[in-house]
Amino acid sequence: MTTKTVSAGDTVTLHYKGTLTDGSEFDNSYEREEPMIVTMGHGQLIPGFESAVQGMTKGETKTFTLESKDAYGDWFPDRKTTMTRDVFPDDLDLNEGSKVPLRAPDGNTFVATVTESTESDVTFDLNHPMAGKDLTFEVNVINID
Repeated sequence: MTTKTVSAGDTVTLHYKGTLTDGSEFDNSYEREEPMIVTMGHGQLIPGFESAVQGMTKGETKTFTLESKDAYGDWFPDRKTTMTRDVFPDDLDLNEGSKVPLRAPDGNTFVATVTESTESDVTFDLNHPMAGKDLTFEVNVINID
């Protein structure tokens, strides 16, 4: 009998812990007591993560590091925009460092980070908050369907 390994089309249940290069933790499904359930090959995972999980077996634990290009991409200084403050609700936190949902021209929503806020304008960093960061994951495959 051969051991089932994770491959495209499989629904995989897994736990993971993610850390940055300085060792700080940015996500942990163990602490939430909520394993992630994903279908492989459907674009639900960042590409490098999905590639690293391919071939794992039920019960296997693996630690791997993804360079930023294989995670959320590089950080680009020109990915920013400035908008007038009056297009936002008065009670929305637009202080420097705040995360604000914005709508892209294609209708999708994404999170932007406030980099500068004046009385009249707000400037946003449009890069993903994890862009430009190498990420280390410890992954445990709980089940493969």
